[in-house]
Amino acid sequence: MTEFLVKHFVKDYRDVEKISVRTAYGVLASIVGIFCNVFLFIVKFVVGLFLHSVSVTADAFNNLSDAGSSIISFVGVKMAEKPADKDHPFGHGRIEYIAALVVSFLVLEVGFSFLKDSIGKIRTPEELNFQVVSVLILLVSIGVKLWLGLFNRKLGEKIDSKVMKAVFTDSMGDVITTGATVLSLIFFAVTGINIDGFVGVGVALVVMWAGVGIARDTLEPLIGQAIDPEIYGQIKQFVEGYEGIEGTHDLIVHNYGPGRSMASIHAEVPNDADIEESHEIIDRIEREAAKELGIFLVIHMDPVEMKDERVLKVRDQVVNILRELDPACSIHDFRLVHGEHQTNLIFDMVIPIDYDEKTRSDLPLRLSQKIKELDTRYECVITVEYDYVAKTEE
Repeated sequence: MTEFLVKHFVKDYRDVEKISVRTAYGVLASIVGIFCNVFLFIVKFVVGLFLHSVSVTADAFNNLSDAGSSIISFVGVKMAEKPADKDHPFGHGRIEYIAALVVSFLVLEVGFSFLKDSIGKIRTPEELNFQVVSVLILLVSIGVKLWLGLFNRKLGEKIDSKVMKAVFTDSMGDVITTGATVLSLIFFAVTGINIDGFVGVGVALVVMWAGVGIARDTLEPLIGQAIDPEIYGQIKQFVEGYEGIEGTHDLIVHNYGPGRSMASIHAEVPNDADIEESHEIIDRIEREAAKELGIFLVIHMDPVEMKDERVLKVRDQVVNILRELDPACSIHDFRLVHGEHQTNLIFDMVIPIDYDEKTRSDLPLRLSQKIKELDTRYECVITVEYDYVAKTEE
């Protein structure tokens, strides 16, 4: 069904890097979400009234809030499609994140409202009316929500959309809560004990947790995230794949919405290379990165020593010492400046950003002391930088 809908309603559906195609995916997901959630709201609301069940009614209004969320997502996706203008030179892509943040607050509000109602049901419970047909309808609801969640996950993976992945999480929460409601009805039919209010509390808490999760996932790109290791590796490999580029460092990526990224990176070139030739290579990489990676890439050119044996030997010694001190750290932009009484070793040292202040201060000092053991004339001039790449989960 997912492939059928995508092929029939998304033009050029394979070209997911295009903004127009991403928008079409978002519109499709929103419309399908509105239809499915309105349908489920009507069904569950009727069943809840018939059964006098606050947990079923809570679940119904949760679906209605999901339909409202889909409407907001639709508006957000369409607004995010607006091209760049003089006031917003990087486009309007972050509106999609803002729309998802609004959705998270709606979900939280619904969860809080039904938490209050469920507590009231615990204090003054009402008699449930168990009907097999009602349970069957709720099971159908579970099936619809499960499909809708998988539908959003598949589309979210195609276009790498945090919003759609958040909708998948929310849908799975709905599957769990509706399943809990069904179990409470079956439990009442078998034992005669009404646990509807307690299940309603559980439903409300799960709904609120889903809202918190959506808010967290959408706030991260708005605040500014560490670089995804996969994206870091992709850009690094792309730049270093060009002849005349000896290495890269200091990669920073700024996200301006799904599919809209700007990045800067330092590319190392031999210090004896023709500057005009190196500049031409840099320009070509920037142009082709925009076409092939869809990233506006700005490259700073760093000349590095590639032939002086003494410089290369000392640099290797420093790298080895640092590796023994802390393998998570690295150096770049290494230079030797000879003087009459001392030799300056000038370089940048990259350390993980989550290190505490004491470690940040101690590491360069310890490294300088170890290097001075090689030659008492060595004086280190170290610039400390931070690694902006996200940590991979073990």
